[in-house]
Amino acid sequence: MKLNTMKFKKGDYIIIAVLLVVAVAIHGFYAFQKSSDEIPRGETYAQIKVNGEIYQTVKLTQETQMIKIRTKRGYDLLRVRDFGIEVVESDCPEKICFTFGHITKSNEEIICLPLRMHITIVGGEPSDDELDAIVS
Repeated sequence: MKLNTMKFKKGDYIIIAVLLVVAVAIHGFYAFQKSSDEIPRGETYAQIKVNGEIYQTVKLTQETQMIKIRTKRGYDLLRVRDFGIEVVESDCPEKICFTFGHITKSNEEIICLPLRMHITIVGGEPSDDELDAIVS
């Protein structure tokens, strides 16, 4: 009994690679579009994710607010003030999340690996000194 085995040619691998790249690009575009559509234009928010899921979206204001993030991995205490956000208390061993400081600008981030927390500043008006794109 002889089995019919399929042999791929170089062109088949190129087509598969192109289709994968296109699929990833389309997925990335729609994921970015969805998150940016939810934020009102001109307002700045901190999007807090835990384990890759949106935990809370907080409007960044002048007034002070405290936000406690507690999971089975530990906790972080965040402070919103002066239109920014920062980590002020954490039970993680390395305390790397403190090194990010008080973030206020669009696309700035704070990451706490032990808690699997990721904070990103979203929204707001782009400033004149920010890059629009890099072309090579």
